[in-house]
Amino acid sequence: MLLAADVPPAPSPTEVEIVVVRPVDLPPRIGDVVYSRLRLVTEDLRGALRADGALRQVPGVSLFRRNGSEAANPTTQGLSLRSIAPSGAGRALITLDGVPLNDPFGGWVIWSAVPSERLDSIDIVRGAGAGAWGAGALTGLVSLTELATQAPVFRGDLSAGDRSVGRAAFAFSEAGLTVSASAARGPQFTPVRGAGRGAADRPVDLESYSGSGRLQHDLGPVAAALGLAAWREDRDSGLAGAMARAEGASASLTLADLEAGKGWRLQAWIRGSNLENSSVSVAAGRATTTPASDQYATPAQGWGLNAAWRNASGPWSVEAGADARFAEGRARERFRYQNNAFTRGRESGGRTSVAGLYLEGAWSGDRIVHSGGVRVDTWSQSGALRRERDLATGAITLDSGAGDTSGVRGSIRFGSRLNLSDGLYLRGAAYTGFRPPTLNELHRPFRVGNDVTEANPGLRPESLSGADLGLEGETGSWSWGAGVFFNRLSDPITNVTVATGPGLFPVAGFIPAGGTLRQRRNAGRIDAWGLEAEARGRLGPLDLRAAAAWTDAEVDGGVSAPQLTGLRPAQTARFTATAGLGWRPVEALALDLSARHEGERFDDDLNSRRLKAATSLDARAAWTIAPGGEVYLAVDNLGDARVQTALSGDGAVSLSAPRSVRVGVSLRR
Repeated sequence: MLLAADVPPAPSPTEVEIVVVRPVDLPPRIGDVVYSRLRLVTEDLRGALRADGALRQVPGVSLFRRNGSEAANPTTQGLSLRSIAPSGAGRALITLDGVPLNDPFGGWVIWSAVPSERLDSIDIVRGAGAGAWGAGALTGLVSLTELATQAPVFRGDLSAGDRSVGRAAFAFSEAGLTVSASAARGPQFTPVRGAGRGAADRPVDLESYSGSGRLQHDLGPVAAALGLAAWREDRDSGLAGAMARAEGASASLTLADLEAGKGWRLQAWIRGSNLENSSVSVAAGRATTTPASDQYATPAQGWGLNAAWRNASGPWSVEAGADARFAEGRARERFRYQNNAFTRGRESGGRTSVAGLYLEGAWSGDRIVHSGGVRVDTWSQSGALRRERDLATGAITLDSGAGDTSGVRGSIRFGSRLNLSDGLYLRGAAYTGFRPPTLNELHRPFRVGNDVTEANPGLRPESLSGADLGLEGETGSWSWGAGVFFNRLSDPITNVTVATGPGLFPVAGFIPAGGTLRQRRNAGRIDAWGLEAEARGRLGPLDLRAAAAWTDAEVDGGVSAPQLTGLRPAQTARFTATAGLGWRPVEALALDLSARHEGERFDDDLNSRRLKAATSLDARAAWTIAPGGEVYLAVDNLGDARVQTALSGDGAVSLSAPRSVRVGVSLRR
């Protein structure tokens, strides 16, 4: 028998350090519920390779053309909401944890830099109202939230398929550290197919690489987060001699002292990018191409600050803040190809800035929430440069720098949400906002095939005012919403047709037969009203979702573009619908089917190039092989639909990717 004195002491318990990471992001505002909002969570992002792919399930959300980022030129990857006159620069503000992702030179977004594994959720706010987001959120905001967890989480994907498709991506997060990386290739396909295809038509292809890291740590009572990211993509653009390369890097520093939704947040960020983009003109019969321009460098820098202070007392909450964004960049290119060589050089660019102050407040009662805010911004366009020279002699052939311009804009937004009964809500909101032109729109002309679009340093900011009314509800496992909206877009920056080829024109030069000369202009206004609805839930063993949007948009060209009056804005579909179905016939097997339908749209401002309506299906089957691990088969464009994406002046129709098959392994733990 052992006596107490003989009993060895119990071993000391293992000491475990518990790391608690304080938040650096402001929680949702009480008043946000009054606006038209959607959230895509982790399961919605599953299966999408990039963030823009996940956004396809939201009607009215689109890039400039129907192509996704896997096939779209970088300059057409701007995002717009509600099918109100999409543009290459985009009319929505895209942020990642508060940092703008829009390119400082052109406003577009390099979506390959944001693999879906890196994201925790995506919030979509439809409707303008600069509010806390600042200028640029003209048709709304798309807010990406990066994966950030206390417990270790790993997400990985390794896949390959036909059309030269290959992909490897991962993201890891634990206790304040998040890292991600991706490398992808394809799909490779020729846009112009069938009888219209010529020897000049070549496959599009994409190679992309991205990496990011985020470190968060407490500095006494203040939480700090440092984010770094870099990306690069190389593209073949579908015509012999046409290609593009985009690359860049970004950094951000966020400081915050938040407790129970109160406190302050300060963020600084910087973003550098470069674009190389070569274009060609196409000979009759699409037999050959001739170099048209070689944009060999477009160095651009963007940087900014934003700050917010929030307080709450009883039913009241208030937030005050400020933000500023600055951009500077120049495009350098060679053009006018004669006797097997470029004969002219061009440098164009300048500087832009926008800065503002805002104040927002909300009151929450038993059954009703009211929210309102005001904002004042100052904007400027300066340092305009467009200089062209003869490459052989160095003589300057054009020097058309414009004077500096600036202005002040005010904006407001307000709304209410009423709880009609348990799980049933009525909401309404009104708002205004604006978007200054990008450096690309102001200063750089461009060419697509035989169509030339001239820049315009005299562009003014475009503005939007609107209102929407909606009904939302929750019943059991189902949630749904339906609404109506009206938006007026004033001074929209539009590619306006001014002449057709063949002919020799001042500044633009020679436009061949079948080609079109356009110029960016503030073209009157666009009135758009529409309906939107969505629902999701469970029906027995099925997970279902459906959404639809109908938008009637019409241009009033005013005195600057009277030929556009009564027409529909280019690249605007009246009707869009999406649907999804998920089913687990057995525990280990997950089957998913998604559909997207889009009505006809026009590829040009004069509504002379009609793109047909199209419906596409995507399917995915996954088999669980271990907790959090699965093997899967994915088929994009299951029905091999011929989705028209562009119609050139010579009648050639470009199509999106045909059916493609991919197999892979996914791990989420």
